[in-house]
Amino acid sequence: MLAVERFSRRKFSAIVAAFAVTLVASSAPFGAKAGSPDAGKLPSKIPEGTVLRIGDPETQRALELSGLINQLPFKVEWANISGGPQTIEAFRANALDVGSVADIPPIHATWTGLKVKIIAAKFRKEPVAHPIYQLGIAPGVEVKTLADLRGKRIAFSPGQAQGALVLRVLQAAGLKKEDVTLIELPSKGDAYPVALASKQVDVAPIWGVLVKHYLHQYGADGATTIPHGLRDDPAHLYAPQAVLDDPAKAAALGEYVRYWALAARWVQEHPKEWIAGYYVATQGLNAEDGQYLVDADGQFDIPPDWNDVIVRQQATIDLLARELNRPRIKAEDLFDRRFETIAANALTAS
Repeated sequence: MLAVERFSRRKFSAIVAAFAVTLVASSAPFGAKAGSPDAGKLPSKIPEGTVLRIGDPETQRALELSGLINQLPFKVEWANISGGPQTIEAFRANALDVGSVADIPPIHATWTGLKVKIIAAKFRKEPVAHPIYQLGIAPGVEVKTLADLRGKRIAFSPGQAQGALVLRVLQAAGLKKEDVTLIELPSKGDAYPVALASKQVDVAPIWGVLVKHYLHQYGADGATTIPHGLRDDPAHLYAPQAVLDDPAKAAALGEYVRYWALAARWVQEHPKEWIAGYYVATQGLNAEDGQYLVDADGQFDIPPDWNDVIVRQQATIDLLARELNRPRIKAEDLFDRRFETIAANALTAS
């Protein structure tokens, strides 16, 4: 997940009650371009009154700050929802049309019988140099290399990106699950730093400003972090198949992907405005924390085709299927390639 949570965020309660509804003025739609030639055509006509229910708080704020929100050619009901567990729950409740997640939630949703498709993919340039996560080490625990993870208690969330990262890290270290103790613990807010500080676990993947806060609060007690040395950067938009089967919503989603890419570029080109308008104004962070996060993000990358993306996703599926005793699924089936070129084309065309 790429959205930055507050350091002590309130637990998600009722999905529908959390909606902050914004109706966006309609304008003439841009034609949504299809992806692969054999993928079929994406509808381009957005009927008047079409509404998308979107769980993508970061993009919402970027669209607001940039003024791009006034150009969206459909109406929006914004939901303060992000990440796998929340979006899947909202999809099942028929309360959300599209959500912003990492690479694991679409896999997990498929395994639980929910048909979804990825419609946009974004990454980081130099992903190993700009990781989302670091491995947090509890005070008093000696871990300096990945090999030192042997015998340690590691926080593990199987349905989230953090869980997949743990399995990748073990694989990179030449370790098996049996060589460590996986403590199942959902990653919400500061749950992992708290678990580390209280020594419920020895190791946990922590991200964003939580890394900075964890070391500041507990470094004097011996808390440390180490890099995992892997790429952990996927950021996707995904939607239920039932939504994609609706021609009006599919056309609107094509336009949303376009503006999602433009919003990402605006954020990168306006770091001071983003820090003040998002991190400080809405996330409860200070300007120093905001700058830390901007520096950590580096530059974004939106590939013009998904061939390599699908190969990496298949490797992740195969690892998770083997380690979690799940059926193997085809990564290709998780992507709606009608949307493949939209985001990259939006950046080159404007």
